[in-house]
Amino acid sequence: MSIAIYPGTFDPVTNGHLDVLERASKIFDEVIVAVSADNSDKKTAFDCNTRVKLLLENTTNYSNVRIDSFSGLLVDYAKDCGASAVVRGLRAVSDFEYEFQMAQMNRHLDSELETIFLMPNEKYFYTSSSLIKQVHLFGNRDTKLVPENVSIALRQLSLENQSKEEL
Repeated sequence: MSIAIYPGTFDPVTNGHLDVLERASKIFDEVIVAVSADNSDKKTAFDCNTRVKLLLENTTNYSNVRIDSFSGLLVDYAKDCGASAVVRGLRAVSDFEYEFQMAQMNRHLDSELETIFLMPNEKYFYTSSSLIKQVHLFGNRDTKLVPENVSIALRQLSLENQSKEEL
């Protein structure tokens, strides 16, 4: 059985993420979407449990997809899950250098773990969680680049932020 890990912060999950997941689900017997619980490089808008919940709500139609969270090194998590591959989405050339470095480090730590790069549909090439958060939180505009439940969560977060600013 081929198992792949699709790791990320998913803060929030976008239609681009879901597009890559759909592609991966057709290649592997099981895809584990692994939400990073402790990425110190990023300040997240949503806590880990919320990010997992939003993903769960958008993956009910996949029989071979599982949502989980993890802490620590991805290679250790992958080994614990019996995964043979890591799936990463590449939107543009600018993503490649960072993703290449991560893939090489993972290979250095575990030579059995392969990294598979998948490109989302071209309509999502410019989509990033960071950009979507900025547009929703500061402009409160719906981009149509996230699922409806994520759009609602972002609007709620925007309202909460506005309320805090008014105090």
